[in-house]
Amino acid sequence: MQSATLPMVPAVRRVSLPSPHAVGHEAEPRAAVSLFSGAGGLDIGCEAAGFETRAAVESNRIARQSLLDNAATHFRSLTSSRIFEDIVALDFEGLLDAAGLEPGQADLLHGGPPCTPFSKSGYWLAYKRAGEDPKASLLDHYVEALRAIRPKALLMENVYGLAYQNHNRPILERFIAGVHDAGYALDHKIVLAADHGVAQLRQRLICVGVRTDLLDESAATWRFGWPADTHAGPHERRIGWDQNLLPHVTAAQALESLDPADNPPEVEEAIDGTHADALREVPPGDNYLHLTAKRGHPNPQFKWRTRYWSFLLKLHPDRPSPTIQGQPGPWVGPFHWQDRRLRVAELKRLMTFPDDYVVCGNRRDQQLQLGNAVPPLLAQRVTEQLAHELHRLGGCEPLPLAA
Repeated sequence: MQSATLPMVPAVRRVSLPSPHAVGHEAEPRAAVSLFSGAGGLDIGCEAAGFETRAAVESNRIARQSLLDNAATHFRSLTSSRIFEDIVALDFEGLLDAAGLEPGQADLLHGGPPCTPFSKSGYWLAYKRAGEDPKASLLDHYVEALRAIRPKALLMENVYGLAYQNHNRPILERFIAGVHDAGYALDHKIVLAADHGVAQLRQRLICVGVRTDLLDESAATWRFGWPADTHAGPHERRIGWDQNLLPHVTAAQALESLDPADNPPEVEEAIDGTHADALREVPPGDNYLHLTAKRGHPNPQFKWRTRYWSFLLKLHPDRPSPTIQGQPGPWVGPFHWQDRRLRVAELKRLMTFPDDYVVCGNRRDQQLQLGNAVPPLLAQRVTEQLAHELHRLGGCEPLPLAA
């Protein structure tokens, strides 16, 4: 398998993160099953940490094609017969047969169920605020898969809104209870992707678990050794940060080495229509609030805090990007500081997808896949630690980290 080079810019220039399969490791790759795979962000990171995707489940046809189109380069064990469509009606025995696995043999089950039911950006929909989105039940299907596949470890990623003390909290608690009942210890944490080298202020809830028969302590006391932050910087109300760490990777750093031939102009990037002139007035790093009377604008166009904060939001080249969304409205950012929409190659960089990664479909399809993905670099950081924990517990052979 070829090395997966993730376009990550810590504080210096880009750092290549080779896949363990490409650095002479003799140990067999660990077997992983991927749920809610999307474009494969979690899978790329897991593969780089030594967890080979042996089967994937994804309901979106175009995302399944993205997985297949990248299989030869990034997912050497993934074939069309190992990609399944519907987790609700999934034949787990058939999936395991296709993957060449028995129950209890997989090293990792990972996935990020669709996050819209719990997303902060979806709260404007009344039925989501009331907790009535049917997609919320997909967490239960994750637990069903866990019971059937019986992997040594699990990873579940979702928006951090799932951990809010509101209507979402009972859904998370039901998931945790289901995981415990299935025979797993579980730990969870809200992680900021920018603190791990991703040029994006993307907060996510990550749950990590290990099968209790592998533990050397009680499930109640087990805690996961989360990866230490490698980067630090301002975020929301954060006061002070570790100055010994590298500064957050900025949007300009992530995009600066893009070859123009790989980042051609796109028809969809052009800004015109209702708020085009307003967007051009917004300075980098700001949003529609710049155009309010409270900010002293001589010709206010909006009232204070009457729009969602990402309305007319523009990247600042010297800061990480705000969260890239999967289904932004026509005037929802982040927009490029050059007064245009971001191009697909730029989205891949801000998400730490490899430059050569193929994202299928039209521009809307590509935005959906990338905006809904887990940044591969963040996935790699977490699953490297999970691989070490499994080795410590005797659950798998050691696989040294790539230099």
